Amino acid sequence: MNASPSASAEFEFGVYTLGDLVADPLTGQSVSAHRRLKEIVAAARLADEAGLDVFGVGEHHRLDFAVSSVPVVLSALSQVTERIRLASTTMVLSTIDPVRLFEDFATLDLLSDGRAEIMVGRGAFTESFPLFGYNLEDYQRLFAENIGLLRELGERESVTWEGEFRPSLHEAEIAPRPYQRRLPLWVGVGGTPASAERAGQLGAGMALAILGGSPERFAELAGVYRAAGAAAGHPAESLRVAITSHCFIGRTPEAALDSFYPYYLNYLNGFWAKDGRDYRFTREEFSAYTAADNALAVGSPEQIVEKILYQHELFGHTRFMAQMDVGGMPYAKVAESIELLATEVAPAVRREIARRSRRDK
Repeated sequence: MNASPSASAEFEFGVYTLGDLVADPLTGQSVSAHRRLKEIVAAARLADEAGLDVFGVGEHHRLDFAVSSVPVVLSALSQVTERIRLASTTMVLSTIDPVRLFEDFATLDLLSDGRAEIMVGRGAFTESFPLFGYNLEDYQRLFAENIGLLRELGERESVTWEGEFRPSLHEAEIAPRPYQRRLPLWVGVGGTPASAERAGQLGAGMALAILGGSPERFAELAGVYRAAGAAAGHPAESLRVAITSHCFIGRTPEAALDSFYPYYLNYLNGFWAKDGRDYRFTREEFSAYTAADNALAVGSPEQIVEKILYQHELFGHTRFMAQMDVGGMPYAKVAESIELLATEVAPAVRREIARRSRRDK
């Protein structure tokens, strides 16, 4: 078990969206980017009012996604929410200027009274590399250089710096400064020990994307991350782990499966099918994808509670982030799932984690 020393910390719940634009498989109707953005605003307001802790928005540069400018969208959300934290999930750090990224999120932090968080990663799609004039072969070196500079920008108001890809900085004033003393930084990790180790060395939070299959295959990454963080001198309580997952919650197990199945299949075939491959599985076969030992978080509130608690035993994480609005799912269904996450799943998980923490002391 890789339980965290900070396992007694308040467990956080959030939702995130990538703003995909695909036709509803049941009606054949598509939503415009305009409507999709309005739905994202509504979802953030609902999540805030329902008591969730985090709302995230991801970056893509394609016509089948509505969000390319994450800081702009999050800034809009900051004006219709009051307490929920606002995060990128994620920014493709290899193809963005770290100075612009920091200043955009510092501005968001000021507008939101200190609720901004930056999550960075390499991204699952590569369209931003040619779009912004970067070579995909450089993605590892670009990421390493940019995350180093991003950390530097958060430490001081005036920065002198020199790297390989970006013009040098000489006593450059980095403005504005954020509302928080330091902008929280998370690194999205898809499953490699090297990425987990880098996140630990930086002292950043680690967000593990576990979208399917057995979560046990990711368990070692939590240990790698915490060991690297400790070796770099970061206090254990600052080394936070989040789990991100596809998720849908229904009143009953059958209702959840019936609702999510056609949209999940549509999502897979819309974005992940390669070389003409079609994902084909029946509604009955889909139920195996959501078994207790599978990371796909689809089911009744009770089932999702058990799944999160099982993963907490593996990872000792303190945050669960759910992506619900995939494959053209109507907003009304997403809203119901958000409500169940906030009102039934979150309280039950927090009570049980607190009970276990008291027991183990």
